[in-house]
Amino acid sequence: MRHPLLTRRAALAATAALALPLLAQAADFPSKPIRFIVPYTAGGTTDLVARTVGQRVAEKLGQPVVIDNRGGAGGNIGMDVVAKAPADGYTIGFGAISTNALNPHIYKSVPFDPRKDFTAIGLLGTSTIVLEVPASSPIRSVPELIAAAKKTPGLPYATAGAGTSMNLAGVLFAQMTGTQLTHVAYKGSGPAITDLLGGTVGVMFDNLPASLPHIQAGKLRALAVAGPTRSPSLPDVPTIAETGLKGYALEPWFGVYGPAHLPPAIVRTLNQAFAEALAEPAVRDKLLQAGFTPRASTAEELAALTQSEYQRLGEVARKAGMTAD
Repeated sequence: MRHPLLTRRAALAATAALALPLLAQAADFPSKPIRFIVPYTAGGTTDLVARTVGQRVAEKLGQPVVIDNRGGAGGNIGMDVVAKAPADGYTIGFGAISTNALNPHIYKSVPFDPRKDFTAIGLLGTSTIVLEVPASSPIRSVPELIAAAKKTPGLPYATAGAGTSMNLAGVLFAQMTGTQLTHVAYKGSGPAITDLLGGTVGVMFDNLPASLPHIQAGKLRALAVAGPTRSPSLPDVPTIAETGLKGYALEPWFGVYGPAHLPPAIVRTLNQAFAEALAEPAVRDKLLQAGFTPRASTAEELAALTQSEYQRLGEVARKAGMTAD
């Protein structure tokens, strides 16, 4: 019979032997290209952010950062690829408030659990949701919109899709104003804006980067923004809370995630590279001009945000009966 102490030493030695390849991998990281999965189609805001920041990260790490667009199912398809990738740092993903906090509560089947199937690496920043109407609309303020919604129950509003943060913004707005709004879900901001400009629908909650050119051209009227503070791109447009709906605030956030159990040394290397890239004036200016506010964080801060938002948005979704296919 083996002595218990010898058995324990053997077990520790085996564990150490298994850990050695991971330690060596972390020490040499990165030694080959990194795949950065964007779980949305090319050409959108997330794609712009990923490519702008990814280029600088590649320069800092000395290895290419290859953008891989994997759209579909509200971002679930792409983030599932990240969740199932080896925990070696060579596959990371562009997660968001939708994929990593809201989607599990509104989709019938989500192939991952954002609370345990990812390693948080760091924030990328926040986007702005704008509440807007056509320039020809008689509605010129949020109080006027609320009055119109109460006068016409079921007033339709457009968004870029069911289950998006814009959809959530509309749900919160209806809940807090005591109005009944009808959600009209489009497949992306482009077709929704086309119908808004054409008068098919009269109100829209949209990600600011897609609508900003039309607002600046005077074709759309921004009534308010949904975040806790005004947007640098629209400094004269109030927040929804400022218009009288105290406590209203929704600010879509985006971050970098790896698969679960990513070695801490690799997390630190990636976090530092992304933080330094976001701090570069040229990168910040380009993202701000697109309506995206860059903001870095520690890995721990993103992990805590993911957990708290998962709980908060789950309650909102259940109360509103939100669903997405």
